[in-house]
Amino acid sequence: MKTFKTLLLAAAATAVMGGSAFAADDSISLSFNVGANSDYVFRGVSQTDEGVQVFGGADATLYGIGYAGVWASNVDFGGIDLEYDVYAGIKPVIGPVNLDLGVIYYGYTNQPKNSSEAYTEWKVAGSTAVGPGTVGAAVYYSNDFFGGTGNATYYELNGSMPIADKLSVSGAVGKQQVVGPADYTTWNLGLGYAVNDHIGLDLRYWDTDQHGFGDIYKSRVVVGVKATF
Repeated sequence: MKTFKTLLLAAAATAVMGGSAFAADDSISLSFNVGANSDYVFRGVSQTDEGVQVFGGADATLYGIGYAGVWASNVDFGGIDLEYDVYAGIKPVIGPVNLDLGVIYYGYTNQPKNSSEAYTEWKVAGSTAVGPGTVGAAVYYSNDFFGGTGNATYYELNGSMPIADKLSVSGAVGKQQVVGPADYTTWNLGLGYAVNDHIGLDLRYWDTDQHGFGDIYKSRVVVGVKATF
């Protein structure tokens, strides 16, 4: 983890010292979101035992480069019924690349006694425009992953492309590596439709290469709606 933090700090320093472009914004702005999905899928795995998800959150944009936020959702595993995330970071721009350097804390209510589901991840992500679309990559690292499983790293390649007015296609492929025999690959592909400036719909196919881990790892189609204001 020390090496990963060092790389993250080095990237931030490079962005600042390398003359990256920051938005000229001397204010703090707030936004809120609420939504629902037919299933809560995180990295290809159902977090609601294939049940309906309802979620909401709040985000602050800080002086055009920093951000912080909170988010919560129902879950259904091991007697746990609520997940709450707290996150913060910076989004510098270096040439054509938009960076996202941050940290995320995943917390859970009603955790079983002596359990260790809660964990923290460090994030380094970047994206760039390719024609009308966007391609990106991200790495997440935790030295004490969900369930106390130890070191874990998640790698992802992703992309999105507008295909019609208000309609876009997006997808990603990722690899979750965990100490022990819990590694798996996941991918998703979906369509997003912007109803208006505040409401969006999403229809997405999810899958993993480890159906043998259980039903929550199997392929599924999820439909959802999200409102921001």
